[in-house]
Amino acid sequence: MVMKSRADCLKSLVFLLITLVASSLWAQTPAASPASGDSSLSQTATSLAPAANKPNDPSYVIGNDDLLAINVWKQPDITRSIPVRSDGKISLPLIGEVQATGRTPLQLEQTIATRLQTYIENPEVTVMVQQINSEKFNVLGQVTKPGSYPLTLATTVLDAIAEAGGFRDFAKQKSIYILRQNRNGSETRIAFNYKDVIKGKDVAQNVRLRPGDTIIVP
Repeated sequence: MVMKSRADCLKSLVFLLITLVASSLWAQTPAASPASGDSSLSQTATSLAPAANKPNDPSYVIGNDDLLAINVWKQPDITRSIPVRSDGKISLPLIGEVQATGRTPLQLEQTIATRLQTYIENPEVTVMVQQINSEKFNVLGQVTKPGSYPLTLATTVLDAIAEAGGFRDFAKQKSIYILRQNRNGSETRIAFNYKDVIKGKDVAQNVRLRPGDTIIVP
């Protein structure tokens, strides 16, 4: 009876060890990835992919000379970077000329998608402004390279002077001013003392420029 009891105990111990090992292996097995044929997951990924390319500022109004990135989902022959012409239009395969100037990226997306429906089922279109060239500022007077320059969101008066090549020998660096056009048609004159600003005095003069600002360096 004692030998039988020990044999039973041994069998139970072996069974327990096998069970523990099997459980451990099962816990370490990675979860199965979704089958490639899972149509619902595939459709979800497809629908989300174009959204990553949405422009950061859909309220921006497109202007002449802006560089646009036009993406039509799964249509590489239409997808391209294209500048807005001086007449405010762009040209695309299948649909020809499209008015771009005066529209937001979202409005242009909708126009292109609507016109492509004749040729493509449910076209998904994204429009991004790659480079803003329509908004400019001017630097005139005693600078090395007077002229008109593209405006970025962070361009300050100091940035503009540097971009224009700096001052000529007889520039009056304390008497610089910015001419700014107001919405009501009036004009504001903003003083800028270069000598003070570079010394850290009244740095608030170093304002961010707006489209159409003109810096005069006497």
